[in-house]
Amino acid sequence: MNSLIRLELTRALRNRKFLFFSVIYPSGLFLLIAGNADSHTKIDGTGLTLPTYMMVSMASFGALTAVLMGNSERIAKERENGWVRQLRLTTLPGRGYVLAKTAGAAVVSLPSIVIVFVVAAAVKDVRLDAWQWLALSGAIWAGSLVFAALGVAIGYLASGDAVRPITMITYFGLSMLGGLWMPTTTFPQWLQDIAEWLPTHAYASLGRAIEQSQTPHARDIAVLAVSFAVFAGGAAWLYRKDTLKA
Repeated sequence: MNSLIRLELTRALRNRKFLFFSVIYPSGLFLLIAGNADSHTKIDGTGLTLPTYMMVSMASFGALTAVLMGNSERIAKERENGWVRQLRLTTLPGRGYVLAKTAGAAVVSLPSIVIVFVVAAAVKDVRLDAWQWLALSGAIWAGSLVFAALGVAIGYLASGDAVRPITMITYFGLSMLGGLWMPTTTFPQWLQDIAEWLPTHAYASLGRAIEQSQTPHARDIAVLAVSFAVFAGGAAWLYRKDTLKA
């Protein structure tokens, strides 16, 4: 399994398009959104300035891009070209394949998080305590496993032709409605009520709680835990179904 994880990392690091969208793109969006914002005016209802607020949003968005986009399309293509079938002939257990995919994507997501933090600190003068930087990195990186599991599930759910539109709809829908591109306080109230139950909203809220030196809300943790259980369970069921069909 370790060999497969190393293979996944090597393939991801050689994919320049993937690295651009998962590592560089979120930092560029951060500068586009927060570039002209001052470091004093706070967003209503958050207690955070726009650069500080969007730093967590774009770090979360970058990790989401790495684990969701990276997993779903590669798995669907590997199923079509017979690579997954070949792996089943080896001693690698099914859970090992899923774990390798999840771990590989999660490791690649770490640079996207760190680069957004570096850009925010260097360009927009975002300042936090050392423990907050470490806690933010750990929370956003660990939370990305929720969406890595979703990527595996989509990869087994969709065919090679259908996986991209399904992934893109899921990706943009969760990003926009979850408040990763703009504060949910700008949404109509009915849309804010929906957003609060989305895993992307809970994901970014963990980081913002750390920025505010507050304890994360129990609801956000529960939403992420339930989402991970549903996505991982769905991925396992779809993997077994695909195995039986093969």
